[in-house]
Amino acid sequence: MGYKSRKRWALFILVVGMPAYVVLAVSLMGHIQRLPIWAEVPAYIVLGFAWIVPFKRVFLGVGQPDPDQKD
Repeated sequence: MGYKSRKRWALFILVVGMPAYVVLAVSLMGHIQRLPIWAEVPAYIVLGFAWIVPFKRVFLGVGQPDPDQKD
């Protein structure tokens, strides 16, 4: 995947995918019975980091200068 397409996908994931994932994660936690605080906090932490695993390669190097651009 090229630099420009990764940059576009990263923007799309952050603007559209992230809010959708937050709604999904909160809905998921709302459907299960209330957990004790010692279990609920780690569950939210795991859910907070779980969204990045499938998109890790998309975000690699996006903040760097375009390697394909000629000076």
